[in-house]
Parts: sequence; structure tokens; C-alpha cells
Amino acid sequence: MITINDLDILRTEEVRRAIDENIERDPAKIALSKGVPNAALVATQVKYLQRARRKLPALYEARCVIPPRAFEQCSSQESAHRKPLSGGSVLDMTCGLGIDTMALAERFERVVTIERDEALAEVVRYNMSLLGIKNVEVVTASSEEYVMTTQEQFDWVFVDPDRRSAEGKKMVCMEDCSPNVVALMPRLREIAKRVAIKLSPMFDCAEAFRLCSPAEVEVVSIGGECKEVNIYTNAESDMLRIAVIGDGEWLFSHEAMVAEPSTEVFTPEEYRYLLVPDVALQKARVAIAALKPYASIWSNNGYAFARELPDVALPARVFEIKSMEQYRPKELKRRWKGEGVEFMKRDCALSIDAVRRATGTRPGGERLVALTTVANDTWVIDLKLLQ
Repeated sequence: MITINDLDILRTEEVRRAIDENIERDPAKIALSKGVPNAALVATQVKYLQRARRKLPALYEARCVIPPRAFEQCSSQESAHRKPLSGGSVLDMTCGLGIDTMALAERFERVVTIERDEALAEVVRYNMSLLGIKNVEVVTASSEEYVMTTQEQFDWVFVDPDRRSAEGKKMVCMEDCSPNVVALMPRLREIAKRVAIKLSPMFDCAEAFRLCSPAEVEVVSIGGECKEVNIYTNAESDMLRIAVIGDGEWLFSHEAMVAEPSTEVFTPEEYRYLLVPDVALQKARVAIAALKPYASIWSNNGYAFARELPDVALPARVFEIKSMEQYRPKELKRRWKGEGVEFMKRDCALSIDAVRRATGTRPGGERLVALTTVANDTWVIDLKLLQ
């Protein structure tokens, strides 16, 4: 972790100029360069600024100070900026590198953010000045102590609890994270109208409703990867929001999690399109509710099969089915041996490596094949991507 002394060095014009002049170089070579002042510090900052170029572009452009551990634990700017929070004032209980804090500063008149580590708090203050953000107050304190003693009232409280134990073990239950939001919730409801909680993508949506109802539970994905589960308390009713960054958002009632799967007989020759539910639908267990009006779907973890191309935007990739047949590895090997095939699978016990060995195929190539199990049969589906 960066110390106050390190930060003082990184704020000097000489070192800032050295970082800027070496921003495209290999950090390992910078560290060994005798002509670079404070080469080790400069090399580390260049390394993490290069990593931040896509994840934290604003910090990269401003050449902000990026402590390594804080970088590994922070949100991307993309996911931080899309949270549906706004108002007069907000308390951010878990500042860290301040990425969520910076996003909140765009939507609130005043932001108070808490960071117990004095050096990291000073890094955030410095970065805010580089970014021209003037409506954020960084308080160096423990979040628990602050919320129990403050006399202020806020429109929102935002908290992104630490999901690792002192030994580095990943925590999944909200009660095990730090701060313990469940224990603090009565007090948080006293000082704020609403509470927003950011959790691990591993967190169970049903558990969120059990702990915080009435609430809006949001599952966020980017590029086919589930990034976070967010809880917004004091909602009008229990709702699920699916947010696929870059594609859109969809709202579902709490009851959508128990939607009944298709009961029709699987008729492979009738289906022309395959819908692959976004991971956020799977995580929230609402793929059936989202796709059943447009396709046949037997599992929240499986594929949906459509006879017609859906005429609405859905949180799913759509493929044209070129052909579909039951999995017969010897027959496939006769036809595909040595060919490059990209496999994907849902609801299928077979591993892709085992299928490759059995069919004699290799990675790569233009053929895209889906594997799935329907009605106790494993199917091989040759595909063409449409959207």
C-alpha cells in the first residue's frame, strides 16, 4: 500500500513528469532505469496506470495516483457510473480508491466518503483535485464509528463492504463482510432515506430480498461476465433489475424468479433460432420469465429455442440454427476430425475437452457449436451468430 511519504514523492513535478514520459514503457525496464527518478515508484504507477487505461480511463488521463491493492478491489468506471442514485447528499461508507465516490459526485450536490486508511484517504483527496471534483469530503475514520455518531441526514447511504476476511478468504454472506451492513441497517435507516449496497456477483438474489425487503435487487453484467449484485432498499415493491451494460436494462417482479419452464415437447426440426441468456438473467434466475414469451426454455441455466426471430430487444445473444442433431461422437468425428470448432454449452454434463477428444476437433476455426441437454438427450447445434 502507498504511504504518505510515497504520495509526497508522487506529487512532485519531477516524478509526475517521469510518469508521463514513461507511460508507454515496460514497467520492468523503468524500474531498472538509472535515469528515472524514484524508478521503483514510477514503474509501479506506470504499471497500474496502463492497467487503468480501460477500467478507469479518467484516472489514466489525469495521471492519478493508483495504489495497487486499491486498484484490484475497485469497480470499473463503467459500472460505477450507471448506478441509479441521485439527490442532494450521499454518504459513501467505503471509499477505497474512490471510483464509486467519483461517480456519485456527478449525481449528488454533496458527497461524504469514509476511508479509515489515512494514506489512501489522502490519495483520494489528491486524485479528486486532479479530476476537478470539488463536492466530495473525504473523512478519515471507521465507517461504523461515523454512522453511529453522525448527526447528519442523507438522501442515500452507499456501501461496498469488504468481502475478504483478515486472512484473505472470500466472504459471501452479507453479515460476514466489513462493515456488517445487516447489523448497521437500523442505524442506516435512521440517517438516510435509502441504502444502496454493492455485493459480490456470487451473492444470492433471494437472500437479498430476505434481508432487505422491500428492495430493488440489481444484477449487472459486462461482456458476458456478471460483475455485481446491488441492493436498493425502501423500494415500492420487491423488483429485479437486469442491467447489461452496453445493451440495456430490464425490470422483473420478484415472482419472476419462480417462473414455470416450458412444458411443450421438444421439436428440434421446428426451431430456427437459439437464444443464449445473458449471465445476469441466469444469476437472477429469471431467464425463463424473460425468454419464455418468445421461445421454448426449460431451465434458467439453459438455452431458449425460438421458431421466429424475436422482434424486441432481449438480454440474450441470438443465433440462427444451421442444423441440430443428437450427440453421436463417432459420427461427428467422421465428419469433423481435424476441424477447428468453437464449442459452448449449457445444461450439459459433458466437458468441452471430452467432446473435443471424442470428436477429434481442435480449438479455433469458424464453426460454432452449442451443446445442451433437453429431454435427457444431448444435442449438438451448429450456429450462425445474428446478434
